[in-house]
Amino acid sequence: MKKLVNAMYKALDLTIPVALHLDHGTYEACLECIDAGFTSIMYDGSHEESFDINLKNTKDLVKRAHDKGISIECEVGSIGGEEDGVVGMGEVADPDECAAIAECGVDFLAAGIGNIHGVYPENWPGLQFDALAAIKAKTGDLPLVLHGGTGIPDDQIKKAVDLGVAKINVNTELQLVFADATEEYVKAGKIHEGKGFDPRKLLKPGYDAMIAKTKEKICLFGSDGKGWN
Repeated sequence: MKKLVNAMYKALDLTIPVALHLDHGTYEACLECIDAGFTSIMYDGSHEESFDINLKNTKDLVKRAHDKGISIECEVGSIGGEEDGVVGMGEVADPDECAAIAECGVDFLAAGIGNIHGVYPENWPGLQFDALAAIKAKTGDLPLVLHGGTGIPDDQIKKAVDLGVAKINVNTELQLVFADATEEYVKAGKIHEGKGFDPRKLLKPGYDAMIAKTKEKICLFGSDGKGWN
């Protein structure tokens, strides 16, 4: 994998910083990505047999990652839905367990507060803000991460940010707008106009839709106009 990453940098002749992130990685996958030169990793130990295993692996990975200047995000309380083959029921994380993981020196903490990967069901009760406040009280200034950002009402997103969420993951929503825009292009018959079948033309409406949705989310999350530090 390390050779592949190095080849990518060389082939693309990169002149700007590029982040390469592992999301919801197993312990073994995290080790591979640290060795390969990823700039950040996320260890999802919420599905280990016990919290003690999650804690033990987190301590080890934090040291390995930081020794190479790599940032690391870890998870407590399984996020609902399915992501990269990992299935959870949407647990609410234990604040004391969150504090224990935070003390390992992680850079970000993904704590389950009733959030779900994918499309939210109609009977979803919403984010558990009491739990979020309790977790924040135990973890201090550590940036918290909200996975499953698709479909959460705007007012709940804003409240989560106010209570300490610093990073929000949105994936399904971008995929949906891409699919909708592509379907509209095909149904309108544009695929048969000239060289409308050209992948660059076929995929552009979806690409543009994802850009528009991303800009919308940047504004919603309160990141508009904020440069890199």
